[in-house]
Amino acid sequence: MISIDFSVGIAVYVALSLAVILIFWIFTAKQKDKDLTLDSRYIWFCSICTYTYINTKEDLISVCPRCGNYNKKSENS
Repeated sequence: MISIDFSVGIAVYVALSLAVILIFWIFTAKQKDKDLTLDSRYIWFCSICTYTYINTKEDLISVCPRCGNYNKKSENS
C-alpha cells in the first residue's frame, strides 16, 4: 500500500477538485459566447406611452405591458 501524509492527500484532493471545476467552467463558458439576435417582428412600440417592448408571440395585436393599450403591428414592420 502507498503511504502518504495526510496534508499531501488533502492537497491532492483539493487540487483535483479545482481542476475538475476549472475544466467544467471552461467548457460551459464556450456555450455562453453564442451571439444573441432579436427578430424585428418581436419588437413592438406602444402608440400611447411610446414604450418599446418585446412580445415573442406572433400576434397581430399586442397589449402594452406598461399602459395596457392594444397595439396593432403595421404592415411594413
